[in-house]
Amino acid sequence: MKNIPEEHKRVCAVIDLDAAVENVKSLHNKLSPGTKMLAVIKANAYGHGAVQLARKLDTLDIVFGYAVATAEEAFELRRNGLDKPILILGYTFPECYEKLVAQDIRPTVFRPDMAKELSAEALRQGKSLKVHIKVDTGMSRIGIFPDDTGVSFVRQVMGLPGVEIEGMFTHFARADERDKTSTLKQFERFTSFTKRLEEELSLHIPLKHCANSAAIMELPETELDLVRAGIAMYGLWPSEEMDRKKTLLHPVFRLYSHIVYIKTVPAGTPVSYGGTYVTAKEQRIATIPVGYGDGYPRALSGKGEVLICGKRAPIVGRVCMDQFMVDVTDIPEAVQGDKVTLIGADGTEHITMEELGDLSGRFNYELACDLGSRIPRIYANLLSE
Repeated sequence: MKNIPEEHKRVCAVIDLDAAVENVKSLHNKLSPGTKMLAVIKANAYGHGAVQLARKLDTLDIVFGYAVATAEEAFELRRNGLDKPILILGYTFPECYEKLVAQDIRPTVFRPDMAKELSAEALRQGKSLKVHIKVDTGMSRIGIFPDDTGVSFVRQVMGLPGVEIEGMFTHFARADERDKTSTLKQFERFTSFTKRLEEELSLHIPLKHCANSAAIMELPETELDLVRAGIAMYGLWPSEEMDRKKTLLHPVFRLYSHIVYIKTVPAGTPVSYGGTYVTAKEQRIATIPVGYGDGYPRALSGKGEVLICGKRAPIVGRVCMDQFMVDVTDIPEAVQGDKVTLIGADGTEHITMEELGDLSGRFNYELACDLGSRIPRIYANLLSE
């Protein structure tokens, strides 16, 4: 983005909505005709902005609906006029059932008490509630087991009035690994279980789903009726083990700031808390008004870099809550007020979310989610500029 609005010069994230759309299309192109896609926009769309992203994706027929983690996230989408199906992937607390039923939001069900209470609330409102049952095939997280106890649970849910089993799903624990053996075992457990339900209980499950981003990209046999496009939709790779030649992805998130001060200091000058960095010669030190209070990782102290004037400038000393310092000695053209690229491209240089994640001891999902609300998001259509 060429020009950052004056009011956001301290720091801002630029979200390229065009890039998100192209990523969704790239993933959808891998699917068989008729396979539906959920856009996973939990955790405020991995820090990108759930409402704004959903509004953009809402115009695409290839997006069936949205997946979130909590009832609160689902309610926010409904408050903002998003009417497509919404699936809550995690547990929903009873206090939310009245609004959930009233707003036609699909809960994930895996506990008998939850199923019974949802049934009672649906009957009270005179509605039929669509639910998705979670099956634990290897995550050891929420979900019923694909065994006799699981069959018994599904039979119970089938007998509850006001509840309709629309979907059944599992989640792959290791689909982003090069070796797909474990994932294919999970897939076999899930498909064997759903086949057993169909045969023993005569249950028709309209939407069976397993595939996350990694599986969409590299395991087409797992797509079934529905897929859940998550991290790849944001132009981020599920892991370093993914084959990047198989899918075209565009980064969606860019992060910018500006130099607020440059000073020249002599050799032997400590920089930032603890004096962990001491200048070896006369150096030009630039201050950037961003810090871990914004979610910019403190672990990048002495490791990370930023882009100034198309060149890399190393972080020196510890990242503070609201500021950090970089060495611009080798960038003599840098002046106060210059734009700083923390994530994104400047000239031929590019700093990715993956790079910063690796340097700070986390992974790209976590870093994207951690970049906090103190960073304003600007929404743009950059690919079409």
